[in-house]
Amino acid sequence: MTDTPTLSLSESLTPERRAAFYESHKLIAVVMILIVFLLPFAGLFVYGLIGAAASVLISAFGYYLTPYLTERLRFRASR
Repeated sequence: MTDTPTLSLSESLTPERRAAFYESHKLIAVVMILIVFLLPFAGLFVYGLIGAAASVLISAFGYYLTPYLTERLRFRASR
């Protein structure tokens, strides 16, 4: 029998699931806050305005995809 992860990508993108994930994982929430706010400044410093815009997109994708990715990695680690 194969086990499937309990959280799909579309389910992880809902605000309720994302809020519940970040409330139950405080350390990940703090790291994501730091990434979301500091990565655009790093991109601005390194690559200028284009780097800042790219890092805003990367940090936003990271914020939304972290609940799904941690669930998938936890599932693979338990195999």
